[in-house]
Amino acid sequence: MNNYSIQSKQYSVFYDYLTLCKPKVILVMLITTWVGMHLATHTWVPWNIFIFATLGIALAGGSAAIINHIVDRHIDAKMTRTERRPIASERISVRNAILFSIILGFSGLLILAIFVNLLTAFLTLVTVLGYAILYTLYLKRRTPQNIVIGGAAGAMPPLLGWTAVTNELSAFAWILVLIIYAWTPPHFWALAIYRKNDYEKAKIPMLPVTHGIPVTKLYIVLYAILLLLVTVLPFVIYMSGIVYLIAALILGLAFLTQTILLYKSDSPLVAYKTFGFSIIYLLLLFTALLLDHYLK
Repeated sequence: MNNYSIQSKQYSVFYDYLTLCKPKVILVMLITTWVGMHLATHTWVPWNIFIFATLGIALAGGSAAIINHIVDRHIDAKMTRTERRPIASERISVRNAILFSIILGFSGLLILAIFVNLLTAFLTLVTVLGYAILYTLYLKRRTPQNIVIGGAAGAMPPLLGWTAVTNELSAFAWILVLIIYAWTPPHFWALAIYRKNDYEKAKIPMLPVTHGIPVTKLYIVLYAILLLLVTVLPFVIYMSGIVYLIAALILGLAFLTQTILLYKSDSPLVAYKTFGFSIIYLLLLFTALLLDHYLK
């Protein structure tokens, strides 16, 4: 085997282990975490807190993602979207994945406990267990409301960022959690519509499978309305100013318009477009929160 082949194989193994951590999901999670950090202070976030909290939360999030891969390996093997995942395709063994998850999870929590604070470490542990155990092991397989109930774990990153800086819980931080909690169902249900056949094949009771696509589309529109109302709360409670309010209204109406287009369309591609749009929406909304905070 020549050097090029060895290097290619090493890169492939590295990429597989990186894939297990769901880096794109972790990036979105970290962005909302960073916003939580910066909104928690009127000055700049201390560099050591920013670095260690980011590292610890990212490692813990990667650990939870790996558990998701392990638990869902048989389901992933049946779905077109996930059949080439490292564990589902047996490129990485379950034993190695478990070991990797333990190392990442323990390292992340240890970093948070030592270099950030115990509150953030505890809340991160609760978040990991909520996603990896409650959602992945139980809710995902048993109820079409899996995303609604399990979404609480995925909504926690801004709170983790807030507590990393302040070492205390705050009503303001919980508003950020509420925004992501309201955003999660329409975000995932749009993807579930696009991948309905996969979920049927894997026997996962996602809403489009159990209640049909028309009902799911209606729920998406209703949640988009709820989301628009929830995103106004930071302005109502004087957490943010007029710059954020204008951005929230424009973005919220744009997202609602997209969900209405989905409701009226029979094309699966519109569902996928709505899923992608929801990610852009959330990133722009939290960017507006941050800009408003430093412009005040």
